[in-house]
Amino acid sequence: MSLSRVWFITGTSTGFGRTLTELVLEKGERVVATARDLTTLHGLSVEYDRDRLLAIKVDVTVLEEVEEAFARAKLVFGRIDVVVNNAGYAHLGEVESMPDSTAREIFETNFWGALKVTRAAIKFFRESNPPGVGGRLLQISSVLGVVALGAHTFYAASKFALEGMTEGLAQELDPAWNIKITLIEPGWIRSAAIGKIRWAPRHPAYTNPDLPANKVRAEWEGFVSPGDTRKAIEVFYRIAGLPDPPLHFPLGLDAIAMVREKTSALNATMDEYESWSEGLLADDVL
Repeated sequence: MSLSRVWFITGTSTGFGRTLTELVLEKGERVVATARDLTTLHGLSVEYDRDRLLAIKVDVTVLEEVEEAFARAKLVFGRIDVVVNNAGYAHLGEVESMPDSTAREIFETNFWGALKVTRAAIKFFRESNPPGVGGRLLQISSVLGVVALGAHTFYAASKFALEGMTEGLAQELDPAWNIKITLIEPGWIRSAAIGKIRWAPRHPAYTNPDLPANKVRAEWEGFVSPGDTRKAIEVFYRIAGLPDPPLHFPLGLDAIAMVREKTSALNATMDEYESWSEGLLADDVL
């Protein structure tokens, strides 16, 4: 893959998307940067010519805007090498405190919006890029897409859905298309986007201060993620260059520890109760 790759990155107004956009441009590559508010990209648009940066207003929940963005990318750059499905939305709170309308909004962006971008990316890699060139799809998930935490429940559920869809999709693709997908599952990485996270009102039944959700609420205002954004984004960039990337990529020692703890607990449960699954075959099955 040439050094002048074309990247298509969603959610570039702040956070991971913005930092990755800046890094890719610094590397001399080209970016299609999408955001719901184009004014957030004004500084980059002034710094970089249009032959390096194409900024497009996109709400990933609107199919027409997603499809038009890919069409414009084809018109301006002729191809896309890497799609980074990054746009996301978080609203925290207990299951009982979260209104259905808010939970649906989380899924609308984190799952259904990501699905719209995913479908458009796969189609572009297969039909708009030269045959066999394919492309890279980086799905920006979260360690919470593997391990759920209280108070983050609906955010985690939306990322679990993204993970399940992506796992199935990876099995469906024809290897001849040369499309490689990786779910990046960061742990606690510093991001300006954290400041935009909102909370549902506390449910009146959840008064015990020792409940995990209440501990998260109490610590949230002063919480500072230990992971450095730029260092994490440099790993995103390296993943996009792997010749045979993994489907899952937990990122951060905290994320790895959480995933290991969950898999260890699952293995222990299966070892303890495996015998309960014996003898379940129907009598007519040999």
